[in-house]
Amino acid sequence: MALSAKVTVPATQREIELPTGLFINNEFVASADSKELIHTINPATEEVICTVVAGSEKDIDIAVAAARNAFNTTWGKNVTGFERSRLLNKLADLMERDQQILAEVEALNNGKPVKIARDFDIGDSIQCLRYYAGWADKITGQSIEVDNKTKLAFTRHDPIGVCGQIIPWNYPINMWAWKVAPALACGCTIVMKPSELTPLTALLLSKLIVEAGFPPGVVNTIPSLGPVGGAALSAHKDVDKVAFTGSTTTGRKIMEAAAKSNLKKVSLELGGKSPHLIFESADLDQAANWACLGILYNTGQDCTAGSRLYVQDSIYDKFVALLVQKAKELVIGDGFDGRSGGGPVVSKVQYDKVWGYIENGKAQGAKLALGGQKRPGKGFFVDPTIFTDIRQDMNIVRDEIFGPVLSVGRFKTEEDAIALANDTTYGLGAGLHSNDSNQCMRVSSALEAGTVWVNQYNLLNNNVPFGGKKQSGIGRELGSYALEEYTSVKAVHWNFGEKLDWPL
Repeated sequence: MALSAKVTVPATQREIELPTGLFINNEFVASADSKELIHTINPATEEVICTVVAGSEKDIDIAVAAARNAFNTTWGKNVTGFERSRLLNKLADLMERDQQILAEVEALNNGKPVKIARDFDIGDSIQCLRYYAGWADKITGQSIEVDNKTKLAFTRHDPIGVCGQIIPWNYPINMWAWKVAPALACGCTIVMKPSELTPLTALLLSKLIVEAGFPPGVVNTIPSLGPVGGAALSAHKDVDKVAFTGSTTTGRKIMEAAAKSNLKKVSLELGGKSPHLIFESADLDQAANWACLGILYNTGQDCTAGSRLYVQDSIYDKFVALLVQKAKELVIGDGFDGRSGGGPVVSKVQYDKVWGYIENGKAQGAKLALGGQKRPGKGFFVDPTIFTDIRQDMNIVRDEIFGPVLSVGRFKTEEDAIALANDTTYGLGAGLHSNDSNQCMRVSSALEAGTVWVNQYNLLNNNVPFGGKKQSGIGRELGSYALEEYTSVKAVHWNFGEKLDWPL
């Protein structure tokens, strides 16, 4: 098959040439041994956008070998931090130049609104690249006093090596940047496996890798099915580290494969069922805005989605009425419609999963305050759905749904709120709204989550670490903490004065 496809964006009539091959050694190539194809779908229309080569286990082997060769010759310890910084900044400049094109392709393949993809996802990704470009020449170790007369010790933070990176479909460009930027800043090389549902922008970004001037083999991109490419990377004995964002179930499989192969380093950013607490002292109008953002941003397809909302008894009725009113104001529609604040969910499988939970919520006795009715016509659209009268044992309260479905409960005391919030196997995010500063400090300390938002929700910063507790993952992304995921610490003991007597 041809290794590129010309696609016309219906809303803008822009013709974009999309690479459709595997990206290895700075070239787009066919699979070495597979005829498998990935048919990319527009979730707003259910139509095929184009067809992409699906990589095989052998293709992963070839890509890993390319990454290893680059690490040993043109990257790794063979290039200065200044050069790594220059190339990352150049890549950021190219992304900024192509911001609108990337946003249109993201909207086609993922469904999210163009304006959200362009101004938030891609804008943040450009900033992420520039943030880590600033770190590339500042990775330092320590000089450690041992014996000033005879000995010195120091540490080096070496690049860990070849990294397998497996990214999800909910934020394709953003997750690409979160993984690629710190790895390249540290001097690692990469084999990237984008989601089989949304591979197109990862392939477009691979073209920019070449244009920016990165040596061949530094970044390789292998679209493939998860049980093929993801499994091969996790079990590969020449991969030094695997980074994964996705479900807890898949994270367990990756961790097991990593342990059984070469005990490679693993970082996992997994699922969540995040609590969001509204106390009676809160600014209710603002709290309702943030609660809507918490569950409806990206149509609920967010690992930190504030999908369990608990409201203090004294303000419960007033707040729920306000929340429903505000949720109704969000337009869920085609990503190329400027009025849309959210798009369809990403696939038929996800659509059916979300609706399965909505029907289950009804069956288990939860009360619908909003939504719960399917739209006619094409597209995987799910409107904002709010359940009240919930119980802690309901599936809609226990399970990660990954859609615009909110469960609203109530509490009497601060202690009750904390107990309800922490009653989950997950620990990725949590939020609270209160104008009592002492309460904010107490509750934020008590919540069992890697990220806690106070009087806001869902907003992240590239210089602040992000990751989970409990079954929400291992390791941290963003901030200086992410550099630790891509380096290994070497201690050097230097003797310049002690003479050893022998025998003992």
